[in-house]
Amino acid sequence: MGKKIIVAGLGHGGIAAAAILARAGFDVTVYEQKKEGTLGYDWTDIFAPDALGIAGMSMPSKDKFEYKEDMTFFGPSMKKGLRQHVPEDKLEIKMERRDIYEHFIKHAVECGVKIEYECKVLGPVILGNRVVGIKTEKGDIYGDLIIDSCGMNSPVRMNLPEEFGIEKEVARNEKITIYRAFFNKASDEAVEAKFKVMLFAGGELGVNWIASENDHTDLLMGRFEDFDIKHVEEFADYLRKTNPRLGTEIIRGGQFVEIPVRQPLSVMVADGYAAIGDCAFMTVPLIGSGIANSLKASRILANAVIADKKQSFTAETLWKYQQGYYKELGAGLAPLACGKLLLLNLTPEEVDYLFEKGIMTEDLMTIGADFTGLGSVNIDPRALINQAKQVCQDPELLKKLIACGVNMGKAVAACAMMPKKWNAKRVRSWAKVYEFVYK
Repeated sequence: MGKKIIVAGLGHGGIAAAAILARAGFDVTVYEQKKEGTLGYDWTDIFAPDALGIAGMSMPSKDKFEYKEDMTFFGPSMKKGLRQHVPEDKLEIKMERRDIYEHFIKHAVECGVKIEYECKVLGPVILGNRVVGIKTEKGDIYGDLIIDSCGMNSPVRMNLPEEFGIEKEVARNEKITIYRAFFNKASDEAVEAKFKVMLFAGGELGVNWIASENDHTDLLMGRFEDFDIKHVEEFADYLRKTNPRLGTEIIRGGQFVEIPVRQPLSVMVADGYAAIGDCAFMTVPLIGSGIANSLKASRILANAVIADKKQSFTAETLWKYQQGYYKELGAGLAPLACGKLLLLNLTPEEVDYLFEKGIMTEDLMTIGADFTGLGSVNIDPRALINQAKQVCQDPELLKKLIACGVNMGKAVAACAMMPKKWNAKRVRSWAKVYEFVYK
């Protein structure tokens, strides 16, 4: 084969796709701005292990991971906790971020992938209507296909020509700012739940978690607005009133990051270009987890590239990738973005009402543990009747839930209307309809 493929950025989906394509005989090089051995935040992450096999990777050694604890969710009042009950064969694994990267990179290099570190990507190189390379601090680099794995704010995607019809900007309510740190354990006091997730705690519009480990306490704060370390310190003091194990000394972490929590990218491909991972907004909108989806997407993208016998890598041939991703994952994730918008429109009192009246249930929280679409929801008719009765007692909440349901229906319909084959005019017309659902 020999065609040159450039992967911009060492995102999880990009490095996984690079490995599959290199093994298939392509000349694949990844360009990454960071130094070798420095990738990954100073904390752990979770993902479904079955995604490794789909991407052609082996499981990491047993000393490198553990299985994630079930989470217990609380509303603002903290009166009622809803615990997940994830079956053992569905449990996600928890690994150090740096170990995840080490595992993925080692696999890719063994497959023949070349990686050039300390090479910052600045944007795309465009010739006519085709992406033909990337601009870097070391000069322009040309390739037959550019896989964009530079993350949510990718300089490649954000500098594509308008006529490509690919979304560039991410609205503030489509991304969540995360602060996470491991604090010392200040007390041996027993905890009601080892892994607590708190929605709208203290009336704050956002999500927080406190995971009580043997030798530390894992604290995460997520907000749909900018915040600083002063806010972190003040809110951590507020949490310590009811979580005495949360110490004041930061052992590790202490970083701010931004994560996309929105519907998948409406158009992921162009002539010579394909977006993957956070660049294509592949996280689950309600929880922000995206590693497994990116790994699964890597296989779909690689299959589309390998199936292109003429190796033209046009939008027409790469459209199979977008079609495949939406069929397997995207069409199930897109409606969940409507659920996230609903959450942002609720008051703390309404969130408490959902918990305390049994409208939110442990079954729904369990679904959220490994959620790739609405198709996996099993509805108990008796529970549904009770939930409907409780919702009807709050007209304003009912109105919001109905609006959310309508928008979810529109999202499902929009995904079903996606053109089966690439036609630039039809695709861009469809993308406008799809994007309008979330305005």
